[in-house]
Amino acid sequence: MSEKSKFSGCPATGVGSMPGGDAREAAKTVTGSFGDGQGVPYLAELPARGPGADMIGRTIGLLVEMYGHVEPSGWRISDRPGRDTRRARSWLGEDLDALEEFTQGYEGPLKVQAVGPWTLAAALERRGGEAVLGDPGACRDLADSLAEGLRNHLAEVRRRMPGARVILQLDEPSLTGVLLGRVRTASGYRTYRAVDRQLVESTLRDVLGATGEGAAVVHTCAPEVPFALLRRAGADGISFDFSLLTEREEEAIGEAVEGGTQLFLGVVPGTDPASGGLSDPGGSVMGVRTLWRRLGLNPGTLTESVVITPSCGLAGASPAYARAVLAHCARAARSLADNPE
Repeated sequence: MSEKSKFSGCPATGVGSMPGGDAREAAKTVTGSFGDGQGVPYLAELPARGPGADMIGRTIGLLVEMYGHVEPSGWRISDRPGRDTRRARSWLGEDLDALEEFTQGYEGPLKVQAVGPWTLAAALERRGGEAVLGDPGACRDLADSLAEGLRNHLAEVRRRMPGARVILQLDEPSLTGVLLGRVRTASGYRTYRAVDRQLVESTLRDVLGATGEGAAVVHTCAPEVPFALLRRAGADGISFDFSLLTEREEEAIGEAVEGGTQLFLGVVPGTDPASGGLSDPGGSVMGVRTLWRRLGLNPGTLTESVVITPSCGLAGASPAYARAVLAHCARAARSLADNPE
């Protein structure tokens, strides 16, 4: 399956998190917003429910033969599955039940999200309180456990929604910090040593391989996205906050487009704007058209190269705004398709 065909029928989608704690309401919103080919429904995360529903806790619940529990400082490795791990798995099951209910008979792309190995290593504490990131052997074990857990998770999603083409999104907001040695230790007085780029790349490649023949996207809402590294690691798509893009990264964008990498562009604010409303859909993608012209790219490639998304997750938005944002992304994608120039 070619990279382009992996993302056919993907004009718009969300990033992952949604406000509130009602799994059925979230599933109804994401499937309703992107029905009839308007975009890609996805398995929503509802962190307002508490630890275990957050993206770190959900991913810890996916791990194989590794467990976690909640400390005041965050998630920490455990010897056995305790209450917090069981709660994370229970909420994931509830979310899958809801999505399955609202995707009966659905045939098309469907996205699920999990935290990537490096952000997880930066967030998960070892027993002494320091991050897994500080122990290369622990990082390797964590990545192996995550890859196996993702294979199991994707198989379960495909079993429940057999008509779906499942896309895996790995969330890596800490990736740049890991590469540049910016992740702080527990004391806050120093940072962990930067991880070798080749090791970061090979670990990501191994975890992304859990998708098999499916498509894989890496998302980060942090600045300085390592586009070339992610492409070499096997990411079919890269998802990022378009407003953080700088001129020095534009060449990497052009190379990604020409190399067949799908760009998931976060062009719609993820939280309620102070002005109280959204711009018109065409205005939201004006910067995308401008970038294409500046790079000398064919406007006709826009619709096959770009997926429109919010700038980041919607957990901090009001429910009404979250619904409006997803509908707006679908309309903005349609505007780009109707008028690429």
